[in-house]
Amino acid sequence: MNFRDNLLPDKKYITSWISAGWTNDVMTYINLIYLGIITDRIPIVAMFTPSHIGGSVPPIPFGDVFDVPRLRQSLQRPVLEWREVKDSSSRELDDLGCWNVWEAVQDREHYPRHSVVPDMLSIDISYTKAPNWLKLIPNFEHDMHSTFWSLAVLGFPEGRRDNLVPPRESQHHHVMLPPDEQVLCYDYLYYVCAAQPFEFDFDYSPAWRFVGQHLRWTPQLEALVDHYVRRTIGVPDGEVTPTWISVHIRHGDFKNWCGNVPIEDCFAPLSVIAQRVQEVKEEILEKKGIVVENVIMTSDERDEAWWASVRSRGWFQVDHSETVEQYGAWYPVLIDAGIQSGGMGFVGTDRSTMSILARRRVESWRDGVVRTVKWGRPGADDH
Repeated sequence: MNFRDNLLPDKKYITSWISAGWTNDVMTYINLIYLGIITDRIPIVAMFTPSHIGGSVPPIPFGDVFDVPRLRQSLQRPVLEWREVKDSSSRELDDLGCWNVWEAVQDREHYPRHSVVPDMLSIDISYTKAPNWLKLIPNFEHDMHSTFWSLAVLGFPEGRRDNLVPPRESQHHHVMLPPDEQVLCYDYLYYVCAAQPFEFDFDYSPAWRFVGQHLRWTPQLEALVDHYVRRTIGVPDGEVTPTWISVHIRHGDFKNWCGNVPIEDCFAPLSVIAQRVQEVKEEILEKKGIVVENVIMTSDERDEAWWASVRSRGWFQVDHSETVEQYGAWYPVLIDAGIQSGGMGFVGTDRSTMSILARRRVESWRDGVVRTVKWGRPGADDH
């Protein structure tokens, strides 16, 4: 059965694929759904792939992480998952014509952005190179953003017709198909903005305001996050879960951005992070009259001495020693993201997309207080 048999003939759809780490992939799907709103098309959202978790880990459906019925209700629009359109066990290879945006916005790779998702969905794609005018900053090699409305042009009959060029042959069936008219398709939508690059960092971000803030965790994930918070803080059964401030400190591969600066000078010390936590506590008290004592640290740091210093401040560390065994390899990052978004306050790491989305969620969902710690040199966060 071809996936098209499950589409309504009088409706138009939009889809795209992911090709990064989990948080960036969340942003990509938010961009896809927002582009669906402005083109008046129904988004078909695929699964999350385990790019940062391990290739042996199975993908996780979008709707196992985010509450899709609630999203539809909030948007007052349909949103579909690929598993609702095509049987995930189907090996029938479907043909689809898509726009290749990647070659229009960068010059290093002369092919569409690679994603494992079409293979997982058994879709054979023939790509048409999108026009170079999509690119936000023409001829600028250090940025790869296009804009929502330039991409939207290709979703309407005249814009599509005026920008057709000979398509690239598909990988498996070796067919050459123009971009599909019913299922508008782009290879990659992470680098998309309305006005300026990496827009989720800014409060006006339309993708966040009109889509992202409505993308809430499933009730099952919310309950699991609550369980972990209670266990981390040590809340007895029968007592309500107390408020907390979450901290996300990313180190890991960020050391590659330190250049010649020694790691100990590059990353912000705990004393600097503690100053930001104190600011958050004071602002919550001032604005809401609430004293928040509990601070939960989430981090990819593996140095046990660093964690001992965290605990010595009275801050809590989440115990994930049995999370993978009990719930699966996806759940340490999902639970951490849930904890980060659930606090009354949040302190994050500059340039981390995980911190950016956590900050946005705390602001939008909790009316919370947020701070971002700058790093990269001694005194980077002085203020």
